[in-house]
Amino acid sequence: MDVETSADDSQFCLSKADKEQYEKEERPESQQEILRRAAKDLPIYTTTASRAIRYCDRCQLIKPDRCHHCSACDICVLKMDHHCPWVNNCVGFSNYKFFLLFLMYSLLYCLFVAATVLQYFIKFWTNELPDTHAKFHVLFLFFVAAMFFISILSLFSYHCWLVGKNRSTIETFRAPTFRNGPDKNGFSLGCSKNLREVFGDEKKYWLLPIFTSLGDGCNFPTRLVIMDPEQLTVSSQSEPAKSSGPSQSFPTRPLSESQNRLLASDSQWVESGPEEENVKSGFCNTFCA
Repeated sequence: MDVETSADDSQFCLSKADKEQYEKEERPESQQEILRRAAKDLPIYTTTASRAIRYCDRCQLIKPDRCHHCSACDICVLKMDHHCPWVNNCVGFSNYKFFLLFLMYSLLYCLFVAATVLQYFIKFWTNELPDTHAKFHVLFLFFVAAMFFISILSLFSYHCWLVGKNRSTIETFRAPTFRNGPDKNGFSLGCSKNLREVFGDEKKYWLLPIFTSLGDGCNFPTRLVIMDPEQLTVSSQSEPAKSSGPSQSFPTRPLSESQNRLLASDSQWVESGPEEENVKSGFCNTFCA
C-alpha cells in the first residue's frame, strides 16, 4: 500500500528566489509574508492554529490542505490519516480505501476462523474432544481469532465513523483551521457523500481492491469556503467565539467550478445552510512528497 505522490507538486514549492529569501530571513513575520505571496494563487484554505501558512521545512514546500509530514516516512502525505506499523507505511489519500478493505477482510477472516473452530472448542470445553495434542491447537486458534476479531472490529468501527464524518485521525484530534476558525466538520458533506468521496460512485467496486476514490488527493470540497470573503467577515464578527485570534491577510482566490461529482447532482448539502444551496465548492487539490 504505497502512498502515491503527485505528478505535479512544483506549484507548492517556492521559487529559487523566494526560497533563498526565505532562508535568509530570520523573522517569522517576514517568512510568512514570503509564504503568503507564494500561496496567493494556490488552492489552500486551511492554516495553522496561529493563522500562518502551513509550510514544511523538511520537504521545503507549502503544504496542501489535509497534507501532513510523516516523521517515519520523512515525506509529506496527502490527506494523511496515520502511520501504520502493520503495513509499514503511511495511510493517506492514495491507500485509505485499501486500508479499510484490509481491515474488513481481516475481520471477516478472523470471524470465519473463529466460527469454524467453535464447534471443536465446545467439544473441548465439554470434554468430548479426543485427548490429543490437537485440542490445544484448537484452543489456541480460537482464542487468537477471537482476540484479533475484537481488536480489528474496534479499529474498523472507528474508521467507519471517520469516513462518515469525512475526518482523518489527525483531524479528529486537531481540527483543521479555516479562515473563520477551526472546524472538525469543515470537510464533511453528509454521510452518503463522505462515503462516495472515499469509495467512489460505483457501488459495485466498493468492496473490491480497486482505487475508486474521488478526486486526486489535492482538491477536497468543503462547506466552509464557498461563501465570499464579505460573508466570512460578517460571520466571523457575529460569532467571535468561533474565531481564534486576529484575521490573517489571506489571499482571496476565486473558487473554480467544481469538478467533483459529489456536488454536481444535489441542490443542497446535508450539513450546509440554506444560503449555500446553489453554490458549488472548489476543490482543494494537493500533493506532497
